[in-house]
Amino acid sequence: MALVLHSFPGNKNAFKALIAAEYSGVKVELTKNFEMGVSNKTPEFLKMNPLGKVPVLETPDGAVFESNAIARYVARLKDDNQLFGSSRIENAHVEQWIDFAATEIDSSVSRYLYPRLGFMPYVQTAEETAIASLKRALGSLNTHLTSKTFLVGHSVTLADVVLTCNLYPGFSYILTKKFTSDFPHVERYFWTMVNQPNFKKIMGDVKQAESVPPVQKKAAPPKEAKAKDAKKEAPKETPKPKVVEAQAEEEAPKPKPKNPLDLLPPSKMILDDWKRLYSNTKTNFREVAIKGFWDMYDPEGYSLWFCDYKYNEENTVSFVTMNKVGGFLQRMDLCRKYAFGKMLVIGSEPPFKLKGLWLFRGQEVPKFVMDEVYDMELYEWTKVDITDEAQKERVSAMIEDLEPFEGEALLDAKCFK
Repeated sequence: MALVLHSFPGNKNAFKALIAAEYSGVKVELTKNFEMGVSNKTPEFLKMNPLGKVPVLETPDGAVFESNAIARYVARLKDDNQLFGSSRIENAHVEQWIDFAATEIDSSVSRYLYPRLGFMPYVQTAEETAIASLKRALGSLNTHLTSKTFLVGHSVTLADVVLTCNLYPGFSYILTKKFTSDFPHVERYFWTMVNQPNFKKIMGDVKQAESVPPVQKKAAPPKEAKAKDAKKEAPKETPKPKVVEAQAEEEAPKPKPKNPLDLLPPSKMILDDWKRLYSNTKTNFREVAIKGFWDMYDPEGYSLWFCDYKYNEENTVSFVTMNKVGGFLQRMDLCRKYAFGKMLVIGSEPPFKLKGLWLFRGQEVPKFVMDEVYDMELYEWTKVDITDEAQKERVSAMIEDLEPFEGEALLDAKCFK
């Protein structure tokens, strides 16, 4: 008897077993013409799962329900399946991320998406809680994926299968690019996974949601009921002008608090002028742009900082390392008005080194940046002493992308302006 998976097409929970089957070389047939609300209410189906939920896997030894259990069963049909990792600790990590995918990702995506689709009552406070939980989970996942292509080890495991399937409805229906751009390593991971041949065979072409589904409006009451209610209502009085004014005052948006950096004394250095000079200088960079920078630089209004990545030993894959820098610069966008930066990826072979130079308004690294951009804690920050000619020359070399830099090749250089 072949393995039969009872589910409707497009079910992300059914995808888990079908993708696991592709990696394991196991044949699993998806039932045809499955109609939710009909097929899962038959006595035959309820005998396999009394709850009437899908998917259910029909095997020669009996039925299995719950999607993660089904995926595990299918994967274990192949001896020594690498989907469970190559050691006991990797196996534990696979199980760990499967649980994470269920308790942190799937639950939060569902609580955000389902009320928007009308499957559950919409409550704004509940949605806000779901979004906060989801961002917390994605932030944690993003940190883990900073230097990793896969969740565990160096190849696809069942953890990747389950997590990607649980992320699928989020990316497809509600998590727009604006939402996910805060988690660039999660983005890179998700698109890498769904474009793996075994994933794509089952999931097809995946496209990201362009907008958040609107809240489903409640159905309007019948006209007759409206008429009866209208008769019961007492005539409304014309509101007094003072009441209208009070309401208008209450509804008026509160003024946005000023950034502390906007309250600093004016500086002779105009940051946009420097950024323009940097962008427009195509030749004689040292003589034009670098000289121009030091002519403009105001040490009272601005400060310069070196940053050095604390965990360079993790930077073993070039594109992952460069993606790490790209994500960092994306999250720094909140301080574009107050900063200029250069980030260098150094070395011709792994592990690669990450070093940076930043110009910030004020005399400290801005607190709101330290609070909001979690990557900041991954770097050591050292204030530049411009009275030290060696440090001053290092600043010039980093702005210029001078190669070799400190005796090593430049793999990549990115500018934040």
